[in-house]
Amino acid sequence: MKALVLAGGSGTRLRPLTHTSAKQLVPVANKPILFYVLEGIAEAGITDVGIIVGDTAQEIRGAVGDGTTFGIRATYIPQDRPLGLAHAVRTARDWLGDDDFVMYLGDNFLVGGIRAQLADFRQEGPDAQIMLTRVGDPSAFGVAELDDAGRVIRLEEKPRFPKSDLALVGVYFFTPAIHDAVAAIRPSARGELEITDAIQWLIDHGTDVRSSVVTGYWKDTGNAADMLEVNRSVLDRLDPRCDGTVDEASELVGRVVVEAGATVTRSRIVGPAVIGRGSRVEDSYIGPFTSVADHCTIADSEIEYSIVLTGAGIDGVRRIEASMIGRHVQVTPAPRVPQAHRLILGDHSKVQIRS
Repeated sequence: MKALVLAGGSGTRLRPLTHTSAKQLVPVANKPILFYVLEGIAEAGITDVGIIVGDTAQEIRGAVGDGTTFGIRATYIPQDRPLGLAHAVRTARDWLGDDDFVMYLGDNFLVGGIRAQLADFRQEGPDAQIMLTRVGDPSAFGVAELDDAGRVIRLEEKPRFPKSDLALVGVYFFTPAIHDAVAAIRPSARGELEITDAIQWLIDHGTDVRSSVVTGYWKDTGNAADMLEVNRSVLDRLDPRCDGTVDEASELVGRVVVEAGATVTRSRIVGPAVIGRGSRVEDSYIGPFTSVADHCTIADSEIEYSIVLTGAGIDGVRRIEASMIGRHVQVTPAPRVPQAHRLILGDHSKVQIRS
């Protein structure tokens, strides 16, 4: 059994953060989403992992290395352009050989891992097995239609008029039968080889395609709102720990982690929250569901329900919430005179200003 992890793509919905970083490496609770994926694969007992990479290949390689840290053996498979999930399978054809495999999207977050689903796949032996979850807006996903017996009868990618609220989770189990399907399909109207079309081909040709409905927590971390929600979910499971330095004038409330080398001075931190290694919090309030990465500085400021990435600085700013602060960003008050906004913004930024 192998695992194929998709870590290409440009992450347009997370710009401007992904102008300079792979979307799979944007962290929640101070750990990249991709790391949760690889840990889940290793926990399921799969050690041979192929990682599809694109323009951010060097960064992905630098973060994951040979996979030893995660208990896997990583092989990197270049993809010239992200032309669909089925195209990724086609790209990895030689590496996959005739082995069964799980395909896992590297920006998906799934609580509970895949051990139970993998056990079902091995025991029942279908040609393909998909995971589904009920969503409020199915038109943003691949959607499955089931018959009265619960069998998959039709799949459709991002339909205008969904026939169910069951969206495909970004985890798929396949036998080598999928390669015939991928070879047979043609690009969709979006110009991509859709994995939903390949699975539909299997259904139409009488193969055994099964599904299970995920009842636990799952998110496709494609945009900032979803990243913040996943960050909240992970932080909610924190065990409090203080390996850094907290002075007597400070207060830690609830599930708070202060990593080694971090200092908290004259501040109040209300968990769940995490303060990364070497970070400095001074004369500040950090509210629930906030992760502050390594080597950040937060002084004379208030922030909650936010993600602060490595090396960022926030100084003298009152009330930041529901925000993502990029690497080495500096956030400071604007000059009082003249009364004007002075901005340096990257492409596709979104700024809210009260004039």
